[in-house]
Order: sequence, then C-alpha cells, then structure tokens
Amino acid sequence: MDHTAHHAMALCTEPTARLVRHRLGNVATKIMPLEKSLEVAGVQLTALPAGHIFGSAMIYAEHEKGSLLYTGDFRLGPSATAEQAQLRQADYLIMECTFGHPHYRLPPRDTVIEMLLEKIRAAFRCGATPVISAYVLGKSQEVTKILTSHGIPVLQHPDIYAISQVYEEAGCELGDYRPYTGRPIPGCVVIVPPKPITPGVLPGAVHVEKFRVTGWAFDPRRKRNAPNEHWIPLSDHADFDQLISAVEQVNAKTVFCTHGPKSFVEELKSRGHDARWLE
Repeated sequence: MDHTAHHAMALCTEPTARLVRHRLGNVATKIMPLEKSLEVAGVQLTALPAGHIFGSAMIYAEHEKGSLLYTGDFRLGPSATAEQAQLRQADYLIMECTFGHPHYRLPPRDTVIEMLLEKIRAAFRCGATPVISAYVLGKSQEVTKILTSHGIPVLQHPDIYAISQVYEEAGCELGDYRPYTGRPIPGCVVIVPPKPITPGVLPGAVHVEKFRVTGWAFDPRRKRNAPNEHWIPLSDHADFDQLISAVEQVNAKTVFCTHGPKSFVEELKSRGHDARWLE
C-alpha cells in the first residue's frame, strides 16, 4: 500500500480493494480472487498470495510468449494475518529485494514472537505500559493478532484502529483490541504509529516501556537513533535467505530486482542466475 497511487482501475483482492478505498477514497476496482485467472488484453493474470499483509497478492502472467511472476512486497512462511505466499515457476521474475543484503538474515518467526512476548510480560511485571511502534497498515494488525492470540489485549492508536476495522470487515479477526482513548489500562499493550514515542504521543501514560517491531532491527545505524527501545526483528518482507529461496523456486530465465540494494543483483549472478536491476 505504500506504493499505491491513483489509477483508472485497480486490479486487486477484496481486502486490498477495501484498504485502497479507505486510503484513497472512491477508487474504481476490479476484484481478483486469489488463484482465479482473469484475461486482460490476451494475457492470463492470476493473483497469488504474497504473504506480506492481509490481502496482498503477487501477479502471475501467462502469454503465448512466456510467463512472468511479479512479487511486489512479499514474505515466505506463515503469518498471523496474511495468506501464506505461493510461488510458481515462471520464465521471468520481477521481485522486490528490500532485505537483499546477507546482513538481513532474520531469526525464525517463532523465536521472534517468543522474544516479543517475553519482553512484554517483563514490562508488565515492572508495572510498565508496553508501547509498540509499528506501521499503521499491516504490521500493527499482525502484532495485534499475535498478542491477542496469547491472551494479551491491545489498545490501538485511532489511525491503526481504523485500519483494523477494515481488516475485520474483510474477514480478518484480530481478537481483543480497542482504540486508545488517552488512558492506559493495566495489562494492555498500546500500539502507535512509527514515530518517536514521547509523552505527547501517549498522553496519560507515566511508566512506558518502548518497543519497535521491524525487520530493520538488524540495522545498527537505525538502532543508534533509538537506543532506549526494544527492537524486535519481526518483518513482513522476505529476508535475504527467503529472497534466495524464492529465486530458486521460481527458477526463472531472468530475474529483475527492484526496491532494495543493487548488490543483490551481483549476489544472484554469483549464484549462476541471469539477474538485472529494474530501473
């Protein structure tokens, strides 16, 4: 959704259509159910789950001259809110490579979730209000679902709560959460947008334990800017190893990379792939 702009028509899944209308207003959409084909100008298009956020999809295009898989933002493996990504073999692959540097090898998802839960419970034992900074769309809802699934209720910033209501309307239940109205509730986690957590961001809270939930937790340059926060490496993007795995599974003749380090192209070439940077 951070790449969304106004177009004459948006081809998308039903959840994405609801989110687009919430963000951009009355946008014309044509619904593409997951794994159902649609013909456009002689090309068969199929939406495949991307594993990024709820409703996210990759596009698989088939034509007499060949096939192409366009990933957009994606992540392999299970998610609390997103349908698990499904890759297909294609002649050409266009993929995002946000974490295309070997530095970004994230811990197993179960390990990261346990890390988050342990630190949240430790904050409660100290009498603190855990405050999590997370992206308004996608990450906040996934963290909410993870916490409520483990019996921890959530208070959400109004902007986050509005997106969560769209999730619920589209069929993604998030559990025990409500909007934050200016007063912390003992035993509840507060989730706010990704900005510095100051008293003005969270009026009414006295003893706050700060968290930042992002795949960028492995970037020491970013952590230096917020040294007094717990950084939890939970990402909705494929990490380096998942990017390599995706390339190997799709087994394309040519791989076009975008939205990441250009060094990833050289990494793929060193592994025997015909890889190019997409300007």
